[in-house]
Amino acid sequence: MTRTRVALALILCVLGVASLRVVAQSAAEGSAAASARVRELRSRGLQRAYELDYPEALTAFEQAIALDPNEPSLHRLAAAVIWMGILFQWGAVLVDDYLGQAKDVVERQPPSPAADRAFRDHITRSLELADQRLRGDEQDPDAHYQIGASSGFLASYVATVEGRLLGSIGPARRAFREHERVLELSPSRKDAGLVPGIYRYSISSMSLPTRLAAKLAGIGGGRERGLRLLEEAAAYPSDAQADAMFILIVVYNREQRYDEALSVIRALQRRFPRNRLLWLESGTTALRAGRAREANTELEHGLTMLAADARPRAFGEEARWRLYHGTALRSLDPYQAARELRRALLVQGPDWVRGRVHNELGKLADLEGTRTEAIEEYRVAVQLCRAGHDRPCADEASRLIRTPHR
Repeated sequence: MTRTRVALALILCVLGVASLRVVAQSAAEGSAAASARVRELRSRGLQRAYELDYPEALTAFEQAIALDPNEPSLHRLAAAVIWMGILFQWGAVLVDDYLGQAKDVVERQPPSPAADRAFRDHITRSLELADQRLRGDEQDPDAHYQIGASSGFLASYVATVEGRLLGSIGPARRAFREHERVLELSPSRKDAGLVPGIYRYSISSMSLPTRLAAKLAGIGGGRERGLRLLEEAAAYPSDAQADAMFILIVVYNREQRYDEALSVIRALQRRFPRNRLLWLESGTTALRAGRAREANTELEHGLTMLAADARPRAFGEEARWRLYHGTALRSLDPYQAARELRRALLVQGPDWVRGRVHNELGKLADLEGTRTEAIEEYRVAVQLCRAGHDRPCADEASRLIRTPHR
């Protein structure tokens, strides 16, 4: 980790050669103490970020930056926390938000000018510092890594917060190339496989014209290779390990490898026990696997955590807890399922969540033999799910208008 030595050099010049040994020993002790403190703050920041304590995480990274202002990764992590906090406020927090089921999770408001400025300041500084290192040594794997990681976060911010997909292509291409270069220079750096793994896997599932456009932009595809890179990054101890694990949850759900997704979620629950959303994630994954009883157990535990947690909630979070809990209860206790689903309609939530609630209420009405009520629920579900860009929900509700749920 690079550190500034200007102050030490000035002291040596003033005190002279006779004092060299004493000054060097004192500086080394001070540097070691500062390094230990930076590592402690870095670890605290990462733990807090993954446990939904975004302000505390940002404070930890800013304190670390004050001690080591020339370390690019600290600025990158500070920027990442700001970005994660914005997504949390919007409610983009679960696998559902990345499986293409509801493209616009919420009517997204621009971030505050202060948050936007802070993100840009940190990500710009991170790139500047990493570029300086690379100019000093073109073969430095970590310099390439830092540039790629920061470029990846910049691409994500431009695409998600600014909503400019085309504007994200430049930094995405750089992130891909830089991390591919890291893997060439240092094949043991499995953390560098995260960005290429995401891009390769994602591009492989896109249409042919999109795949060709990505290839022309310098971003290669490859489903199997992408998945392997992600799995290796998730198994490699690094700052990026948890990110890789969260991405694997999305990928395994997409691949319908639910047991493996749940195994990753369990590991994250042990690592970040205050992150209540991990129990919401395990519940929804169990639901996709068709295991309602297991889903109900996970969701009831998570709801207990939610009730005892005074921290801020993501947009529409409670509505989602109630939706999925009601869905899990449909085959276990229809009366309680209806009660929980109606509670979901009493709290704030995006259109697609409310649409799915009405879809579930329609299924319950069909099971009770009240077909007229079921059709009315399905019609409301179609309208809300279309408004929320949730095509699978709208299509299912349209089908259920014609054919009763059994």
